[in-house]
Amino acid sequence: MKVVIVGAGSVGSSIARELLAHKHEILLIDLKPEVIGRSGLRGAHWLVGDACELSTLQGAKVEEADVVVSATGDDKVNLVVSLLAKTEFGVGRTVGRVNNPKNDWMFNDSWGVDVAVNTPQLMTALVEEAVEIGDLVRLLTLQTGVSSLVEFTVPHDSHVIGLTVGSIEWPEDSTLVAILRDHAPITPSRDDVIDGGDELFFVTTIAAEDELRALLSPESAEPSGDALPEEGVQVAAAQVPEDDGFEG
Repeated sequence: MKVVIVGAGSVGSSIARELLAHKHEILLIDLKPEVIGRSGLRGAHWLVGDACELSTLQGAKVEEADVVVSATGDDKVNLVVSLLAKTEFGVGRTVGRVNNPKNDWMFNDSWGVDVAVNTPQLMTALVEEAVEIGDLVRLLTLQTGVSSLVEFTVPHDSHVIGLTVGSIEWPEDSTLVAILRDHAPITPSRDDVIDGGDELFFVTTIAAEDELRALLSPESAEPSGDALPEEGVQVAAAQVPEDDGFEG
C-alpha cells in the first residue's frame, strides 16, 4: 500500500515508522529539509515542499496513493491537503489530524476527510476505556461525524451475561462488530454467549449511543425496546454550520 504522509513531525514520523514496519511504501512531505536527517526513518521517500500547493502534490504523484494522511500541527493545512487529495487527485482514503478539538466539526467529507483523528479526544477515550467498566465509551468518531466506534466492558453482574448475541434486540443503526475476550478478538455470531469481562465493540450512529447505553446499563432489567435487530450502520449526511467557526 502506498501512503503519503504530510507533516514529518513527531506524529507523522511515528505513523511512518509503524507503516514502514508493516512493509508499506511511504512518502513524507514536509516544508523543512532538516527533518529528513533527524527523523531516523529508513526506507521512506521524501519530498520537501508545501503540500498545500498543487505542484507539490503533483510532484508526489498523490493520485497513485492509496491513503493520504495529513498529520501537521496546523488544522488549516490538514483540511486543505485532505480537500485537494480527495477532489483534485481522487485519493480513495484520507485521514486528517485534528489539533484543536473545537475544529473537529470541520473534519468531514465536506473537506475531503474520511477519518478524523482527534488526539486529545482519543487519549481521553483510552483513559476512560481503561477504568470505566459498565459504561459505554466512545473511542473514535468516524466519517462525517454521525457515526462512532464505541466500547462496553461487561460487568460481572450485568443482566446481559448468558444471553446470546442474536437474542438481544440491538438498537437500530448499532452493530456489534467485535468481542474481545481474554485478550483474543472474536468475530461475533448470533450464537455467541456474552460473558462477564467481555469487551464489546460497536459501530453506531452517535444518535443511537444513548439507546445502546440504556440497553446495556445495569438499570435495565432485560434488553427491551422496539429497535430492530442489528442490520449494520446507516450513515446520514452531516449538516455543516454556515459560519466557519474555525479555531486556530
